[in-house]
Amino acid sequence: MITEAKCKKIIDLAIAHAGDRVTDMQVTVFEQDQATSRFANNEMTQHVDTCTTTVTITVNARGRTAFFATDSTSTKAIKRAVDKAIETAAVLPHDATTLRVLKPSNLTEDATPKFSRYDPRIAALGPEDRLARVKSIVEVARRGRFSAAGIFATYINSYAIGNSAGLFRFDQQTNVECSITMLSASSSGWQKGYGCNLDAVDPVALAQGAASRARKSRNPVYVRPGDYTVILEPSAVLDLICFLYDDFTGTEHWYETSSFYKKIGKNVLGKNITITDDANHELQTGFLFDDEGMNRKTVTIVENGKLKTPVKSRRSVKYLGGSPTGHGAAPSSAEGEFPMNIVVAGGDSSLEEMIASTQRGILLTRVWYVRDVDPNTKLLTGMTRDGTFLIENGKVTRGIKNLRFNQSVIDMLKNVVEIGQPVLAAGEETFPAVVPPMKIENFRFSSRTKA
Repeated sequence: MITEAKCKKIIDLAIAHAGDRVTDMQVTVFEQDQATSRFANNEMTQHVDTCTTTVTITVNARGRTAFFATDSTSTKAIKRAVDKAIETAAVLPHDATTLRVLKPSNLTEDATPKFSRYDPRIAALGPEDRLARVKSIVEVARRGRFSAAGIFATYINSYAIGNSAGLFRFDQQTNVECSITMLSASSSGWQKGYGCNLDAVDPVALAQGAASRARKSRNPVYVRPGDYTVILEPSAVLDLICFLYDDFTGTEHWYETSSFYKKIGKNVLGKNITITDDANHELQTGFLFDDEGMNRKTVTIVENGKLKTPVKSRRSVKYLGGSPTGHGAAPSSAEGEFPMNIVVAGGDSSLEEMIASTQRGILLTRVWYVRDVDPNTKLLTGMTRDGTFLIENGKVTRGIKNLRFNQSVIDMLKNVVEIGQPVLAAGEETFPAVVPPMKIENFRFSSRTKA
């Protein structure tokens, strides 16, 4: 595991080697130590523990910007990366939008976290510890006569940013992830957990939840495609609303490509929808500073359905006005900024209450293979998977065969009639976020699927 001192040494070496050949330089060091245990057919299939370190050198040589990355931290490799970045910049055209690096200020001072995102218990887990957790999952599967597949993984992420103006930031966090699919001859169930604290993920509880869904969805029946009242569990909500993230950025508004272009101050979603980007939320994950070293501000993007403001980088505020919000992407990124810590405000309804108030509808555990059909209306297509149920007279009555949907996520968020308490949800289309379950009217299923 890389240390703060080692990161500082790498950054100082790169800056010193560049000397007066550059106007500005930014150096980032990112290391991820990932340990993953995979299982399938109720058996362990793989233990993998990898540690990768990436050093990215970005130079501004009199308005010509280039970057070079290396996965070696040796003195020779760092110097070579600096030389290559400078050589590349020399043959590139002048870029009038190039910004000077961020100077240390109150915007770059280390924020005092309200809670720790580093759990030494996660960092200390070894293959035997992961194996014990996998065994507990398989035990649940065998008792229910299911076949279990999935992963149990841990991560130690270290991130440092430094530049030629004297800025230096460093942070470390841990993450734990567990994804479980329970399979029978005619059904499947899925659950996934994620968090910074080891206690955030209970493999047995997740296994029991996946097994329950597989059990209840045995021998599923067909239902006719059409418009339904649906109840989305948090993972399903996450993997649909994530297609709006780009539309919440200043750069997309500047480029006039956001679905919400020229709609700031207008009602764009249902009045019961409030969306913030809040890196300090107690359930969130991630670093508290952006890829330029600026502290991430809490930004209300949508309030009671009204679009308030996108997140902004230092570059986009030059064209949109206002102040940067601490969401800037790395200079080497094609994106100007990105909302990394989405929080959707919750309501008072429990999942059980949503089901009880539904005369006829469909309960979705997750969505799968979601794709953008129309970027202007945010029309999405995808399929249900691993636990799709029919609701009749306020009760879940049976499993149903999977359906394909064609649904605008913007229209979906205008038709939310009940909202539950938000949780840190993990899906497959994006990184985890804090979102609630939702009950939605007129959700369109276009066809059946073969699986």
